[in-house]
Amino acid sequence: MPSISVIVPVYQAEKFLHRCLDSVARQTFSDWELILVDDGSTDGSAALCDQFAARDGRARVFHRKKNQGVSEARNLGLNEARGDYVAFLDADDCYEFQALETLWNLREQSGADAAACGLTYLWPDGKQAVQAQLPAGVLDRAGLREKLIDPLVGDRLTQPVFNGYSVCYLFSTELIRKNHITFDGPYLEDELFVLEYFCSAHSLAVTDQPLYRYFLHGESATHHYMKNFPQVFSRFMERKEALVAKYSLESARPQWRESSNWAGLLIQVGNEYARDNPKSIRQRQKAVKEFCHRPEMEKAIRELAPVGLSPNKQMVANLVRGKHFFTLTQLYRLKNRI
Repeated sequence: MPSISVIVPVYQAEKFLHRCLDSVARQTFSDWELILVDDGSTDGSAALCDQFAARDGRARVFHRKKNQGVSEARNLGLNEARGDYVAFLDADDCYEFQALETLWNLREQSGADAAACGLTYLWPDGKQAVQAQLPAGVLDRAGLREKLIDPLVGDRLTQPVFNGYSVCYLFSTELIRKNHITFDGPYLEDELFVLEYFCSAHSLAVTDQPLYRYFLHGESATHHYMKNFPQVFSRFMERKEALVAKYSLESARPQWRESSNWAGLLIQVGNEYARDNPKSIRQRQKAVKEFCHRPEMEKAIRELAPVGLSPNKQMVANLVRGKHFFTLTQLYRLKNRI
């Protein structure tokens, strides 16, 4: 059995997949298996996966006829994983070559339930930024609550927002299966997986080394219009409510719902004004107003005034609170050249 199972959901990733696969093949830690889940790709991704598996017996490929989304792809990978520990890698990103070795040794030496690293953001113009949101060292239950769980539950606005990326961690397969932790939904799925895992874990070993390379480009799912985002976000909040109740997380962040709903509202505003949204400009403005008039959003707007946002998001929040939807629309129209 391999020590680590690396799970990669693959969908229309032909342009980036060589880089991703090469970063796994060249790891300084060799005791891994690679689970590639081709999620109904219609480009050359499936062939690239098969070619890699033919060259390296540590790789297994699972093909799906229809695209079912990143959560289902990762869940399939979890069901098939043979490793004691699991790592997630997106097909358009890659690891530093010492990533798995560093995370494995960190966890082995500390005896922790998981290991975590920093990441490097990379833009098409060559700009880079390193982010390490957790302090290097070992977090116990109290540290996990303060540094990871509470921020994921209730502080979704103040910059820098603690990200819930599952790709920055090495997880225990046993702990995942024992607690029946799975991914759910096409968006924000990482946050709830990471939250539930660390509500069940006792410790986390952290390095601030940026071992994961996160490429920001216009072809990722987060840059495209999602027509069903209101339904997706409602499902996200239902699951978050259930986790807050299950693990008694309410007390530390009494306004966690308002903070979470504000975060969803800001995402929906940006989503409606995405360039590839086929709606007319009036239809977009109407959709934003309707989302803001949902009872839970009205409550968030009324009871919580966001502070600490980035300048652009702060402007959006102020316009929403003032009900200046026409001005908001015109600003996005100029920004996104709609």
